Amino acid sequence: MIALSVAALGGLGYGKYESAKYDAYVAKVELAAKEQELENKSRAKEAAQVNEKVKNDYENRIALIKRTYGGMRLPDANQTGTVSKSTPSIDGTPADPQFIEKCAMTTQQLVSLQGWINEQIGIFNAK
Repeated sequence: MIALSVAALGGLGYGKYESAKYDAYVAKVELAAKEQELENKSRAKEAAQVNEKVKNDYENRIALIKRTYGGMRLPDANQTGTVSKSTPSIDGTPADPQFIEKCAMTTQQLVSLQGWINEQIGIFNAK
């Protein structure tokens, strides 16, 4: 009977010890989850700021390209110039007055996209 009582008390003590270890583990995991949630919110906010900055920069640069190359077009469709119109089956040729503008806009789009990707990678790879 005494041996069974000692075994039962030992089992209760071990159970409380394991329960305390489990509770400490759960508390540690919950704390880590809360810290990670705060970190995720911070990174999402930073990513949104980068999105807005890149968008504004891209729009400003496109507007500059349009101002720069927009004057190369004939102001009136009735006027004739030395540059012939491109055929509709192709996107443009170097003789097309809009070709340079299209190239500049496409280049700016790609440069802006690459910058955005690099900044996003920097945010989410930071430890």
